[in-house]
Amino acid sequence: MAEEIAGDEALPAPLSPSAGEASSSPSTSAPTSAGSSKPPLRTTKPGVKRLVLTASVLLSFLLGLPFLLKSTEIHRSPLPSDAITALAHRLNSNPPSFPCGLHAVFLRSGSGPSDASVATRLEQAISAQFQLLPAASTAGNVSVSVTVESAGGCSSSSSIGSRWECGVVTTADLVLGDEVFDELLHSALGSGGGDGSRVYTVVVVETDDAERMRLVIGKHRHAWLVGKVDEANAVSFIGKVFVKYFMNGGIEEGEAGIGKSEFMPVGSDGNVVLSFSLLNADPSDWVYDWEFEKVGERMLNPVIEALRPIAEINIESQVLYHTPKSSYSHSDDKLGGNVLSMGDIPFFVNSNEWHLDTSISATGRSKVLQFVVYVPSAKECPLYLQLPDGGLSKTNAFISPMWGGVLIWNPPDCLHGSENTHGTRKKMSSQELMETLEIFIGQLRQLFGLKPSYLSQDMGMPTKFVVSEKGFTEWELDLLYRHHACSNLLSCLTTLESLSSLVHSLPRMIVMDEIGRQVELSLEAANLAQRNATLGISDSSAASATRARALAEDAFFHPSIMSISYASIEHYFAIYMPFFAPVSLHVLLAAIKELKRYKAERAKYSAFLASQATST
Repeated sequence: MAEEIAGDEALPAPLSPSAGEASSSPSTSAPTSAGSSKPPLRTTKPGVKRLVLTASVLLSFLLGLPFLLKSTEIHRSPLPSDAITALAHRLNSNPPSFPCGLHAVFLRSGSGPSDASVATRLEQAISAQFQLLPAASTAGNVSVSVTVESAGGCSSSSSIGSRWECGVVTTADLVLGDEVFDELLHSALGSGGGDGSRVYTVVVVETDDAERMRLVIGKHRHAWLVGKVDEANAVSFIGKVFVKYFMNGGIEEGEAGIGKSEFMPVGSDGNVVLSFSLLNADPSDWVYDWEFEKVGERMLNPVIEALRPIAEINIESQVLYHTPKSSYSHSDDKLGGNVLSMGDIPFFVNSNEWHLDTSISATGRSKVLQFVVYVPSAKECPLYLQLPDGGLSKTNAFISPMWGGVLIWNPPDCLHGSENTHGTRKKMSSQELMETLEIFIGQLRQLFGLKPSYLSQDMGMPTKFVVSEKGFTEWELDLLYRHHACSNLLSCLTTLESLSSLVHSLPRMIVMDEIGRQVELSLEAANLAQRNATLGISDSSAASATRARALAEDAFFHPSIMSISYASIEHYFAIYMPFFAPVSLHVLLAAIKELKRYKAERAKYSAFLASQATST
């Protein structure tokens, strides 16, 4: 082949033979005159093996290019963008709302009329109240039913069936106490309708005592009004109780509370860590310990179970020493101790000395709520918290939204004026610990947007609220479930839309199959939450919405997106050009050069053929 390739090159013209003598060997070039600038002509057809060899090397590179692109392509799991758009359209056009029912029961002591027409008339009057009173944003359609029971009989409105059984609860049961009466109503009515929606009951117990009217809000979904009241006032009270408490949690218009964006103390993964710390300011005076594992966890377990649909709560506790506060207090002889004003509260927490963030259970995007019991030193004990109006705080505690709460606990040693306190080690009694945890549960209620208590509520008559051992009544939990379900659904939608927009804007972003699966599961949970909301099942809707938000956050903050979020085309060429550019460039230049040479040799041969034809 070397000889054949070498034969493709044009040979110099041989010396001309003597006149009249014919050459015996074939010539590859036509004779040229002396001093001529024309290139020598080629008398043989140029071969193509050099061209084929060079082209085959170039072709091998071109054939390997698809394999290179396939081996270096970015894996992108398809995201259900259409399903995300459909979810956004449903939530924007039809925001989540929870239908519920209101059942009004009139227990009359006399033998007045109790036919169906009376119940229907009262139902229409109660329904008209909801057009005048503001309703909560999370409340949907309210179904109203009325039952009138007296000595003359028992009848209910015909529009909606009632679960009230006549004669199960009577006015005589009031003497058993409000807690027992609340349980009787709960056993007689239950907690929901046949479709799973929540039904709230307001019972009007008519008595002859007009001066001792009172209102009781139970720990379930019941309230009752006792006293001599006419129908117009009774209808008005029923509407106010339903809207103000069962729908809005007693939060007045313009008052901070449930529904505000700042009251969302739950991590994006649906987990919350309650960290309880006992801080001894100066251990040289006294050191206090507590039996939190025995008393605290037992008291907090019902609270954890009640809040499980909206948060997975873990509890931890610790005791710290040498923890002075950052703010300064002043002595007040009139109050009998040291006073800390409200203006000094922002400087109370000493982040340099209080090593509170030691949680190992708060992983990822979990939220940690700190609850601190501060034991002051002997020189500043007793220490009181002074309100802006000059009075002292009843609980001697305060909260910091989204952070937690602080309780200043003055030990009995300083309150009793004991002088032999140097280096003593004691434990908080079970009663003291329970009282402390009751204050912390009230602070937890505030952090979730509810009122710590309803002692200041006024309905124009004495009002009592039955306290639940869970820390939250059932109607308060319904309110939290509805609010968190709506909030988490909107947050889930925002995260999914951001992820979809990010993936579409960066065509070379890596999208793992796990991300696509998490997005699909998030959409399934969001659809389930929205479906349960339309049925009025608030707890299931809240649990599904929390899961939907957590899955959406997991997909958006997936490690594969955070580590290599964007590989541009420039970055792609910068990686592979040093490996393939030198060889590929030389092969391409060789192929171009060989093609030009072949064309030149072909042109010489064509010129030779043309000259032969002319001479002939």
